Amino acid sequence: MEIKWIILGITVLMYVLIVIFPGKKSWVSVGAAILLLVLGIIPNRASGTEALNWAALTGHINWTVLMIYVGSLVIAELFIYSRVPAVIADSIIIRAPNVGIAMVAILIMTGLISAFVENVATVLVMAPIALALCAKLKLNPSLFMVGLAVIANLQGTATLVGDPPSMIFADYAGYGFNDFFVYHGKLSIFFAVQAGMIAGALFFYAFFAKSGKDKAEITREKILTMIPSVLLILMIAGLAGASFIYGGISLLSGIIVMVLGVAGLVWYKFVRRQDNREIARLVKSLDWDTALFLIGIFVVVGAISETGLLDDFTALLSRVVGDNVFLGFFLIVAVSTVISGFVDNVPYIIIMLPVARSMAAGLSLAPELYMFALLIGSCMGGNLTPFGASANVVAVGILKKEGVSMNFGQWLKIGIPFTLLTTGAASLFVWLVWR
Repeated sequence: MEIKWIILGITVLMYVLIVIFPGKKSWVSVGAAILLLVLGIIPNRASGTEALNWAALTGHINWTVLMIYVGSLVIAELFIYSRVPAVIADSIIIRAPNVGIAMVAILIMTGLISAFVENVATVLVMAPIALALCAKLKLNPSLFMVGLAVIANLQGTATLVGDPPSMIFADYAGYGFNDFFVYHGKLSIFFAVQAGMIAGALFFYAFFAKSGKDKAEITREKILTMIPSVLLILMIAGLAGASFIYGGISLLSGIIVMVLGVAGLVWYKFVRRQDNREIARLVKSLDWDTALFLIGIFVVVGAISETGLLDDFTALLSRVVGDNVFLGFFLIVAVSTVISGFVDNVPYIIIMLPVARSMAAGLSLAPELYMFALLIGSCMGGNLTPFGASANVVAVGILKKEGVSMNFGQWLKIGIPFTLLTTGAASLFVWLVWR
């Protein structure tokens, strides 16, 4: 049996287990990677060997993406600790002319924060604000909580540090932080996501406009410290600077974010005088599960790439699409959206990026047309179902603690129209700008 079919079998088994046991996805991906190593079938096209060694493992792991991810998680945790997001939300509520606009403004703010801060962390910091506002107005918090999750997921696609798929895309496409805004003189993925956010905001305003015309009164939070905000700004500036120097994501980008993250921990311990137990709690609370998951996925997908399976899949899709550019664009968006509503988008996007680029090259298109379609579908599709993204699971869990039920069918009533509207708006933007 050819090695590529063994690797394909292991990959399919990995996907099935991730779907069945989503809470164990990191162990499943790492287990699949270890299995490939134990069997001695991590191929290397460059050397023409199939070796069981450390180089075969580490050669496929993207350490830069991991450094950016972990470092940004630390900065995000400290940013939330500073209470700056809560204070900004309070100011929005106080200044909004009525409750409906205040609620939509909170969702927009949640999205903008989520473009730079991990989605789950954003939902956790904004949830108390949403719940307090709903309690005061005697409203069912379900719609607001779902809104926080789906808007956070939506905007996670907008920047290099927003979500793991964006980091993976940046590394593969050679995109730097600045390229998410403008690339080769054209508006890039950030603005496509904003088109989706406008559609999403209008969708929720249609519901929240009925909440009342009076202004909401709240008890204002106080800022604890501005240092995490400074670290966040330095991270953005550092990534932008590294992007300008190297023209894409680089080792320097990872080092900058990690150094700022470590500096934040040092500040938290010695300036804020937190004990070792609190430092350990903060570090332990980071999303290490996703970091471990990424390590396993990098190895498995690296093996798939080396065997030529992706070339085979590209050829199959190209035969289906033919020379119909729009059909290829539509299929990538639609299939990615549906799959990501039920399956983790990280392994999917790693596998599909080379496929999308090859399909675009075969049709003499700018690769961004199909790669952006993939990014939009695979990231926004997670909003379809209550388990399509981690932020969705967290939002449902918070509602459950509040004694509010949110079942699969109830989520779909919001998730389906929201996903269709936002994905459609973002896709239309990409088609008009990059076709």
